[in-house]
Amino acid sequence: MAVVAILPIQPPKETTMLQFYVDYMDILADLHSQIEEAVADLPAEALDWSPGPEMNSITVLVVHLTGAERYWIGDVAGQDPSGRERAAEFRSSGLSAPALIARLTASRAHAQGVLSHLRLDDLAQDRSSVRHPDRSFTVSFCLLHTLEHTGQHLGHIQMVRQLYLAQHPAQP
Repeated sequence: MAVVAILPIQPPKETTMLQFYVDYMDILADLHSQIEEAVADLPAEALDWSPGPEMNSITVLVVHLTGAERYWIGDVAGQDPSGRERAAEFRSSGLSAPALIARLTASRAHAQGVLSHLRLDDLAQDRSSVRHPDRSFTVSFCLLHTLEHTGQHLGHIQMVRQLYLAQHPAQP
């Protein structure tokens, strides 16, 4: 398994990101780094492998969690609609490890762009959600839920990797 160095995210030079959001991005980058480490050396077969019926492959998990990050941080907190098709995320297959890592990189870059424009008082602001039209969410909920969701799927990815390698010992 490749070791990936975790470097803190530096705010863009054209704007000053508040320390809370810098810290948030550092946590998101750490989660992404662990996901990258889990997928980097796996062949496409392993990335598309599912441990059983109604269980997701690593590809599906990465596509879904990056879609969810874009939705909660971009669509809801940042009020920047993406046209996300959540159901399609669960049909994803055929992506290589570099392609999945590129999705993580793009998701992180988008999140940083959104967060660089937020102020601390934005955390208490209510936002509407296309998926949940009957309620609103604070920006703080959107951000915290995103970290929770990404962390949960990181654990799933690590477990699917372990199960795959246990059943396919000739791999990495």
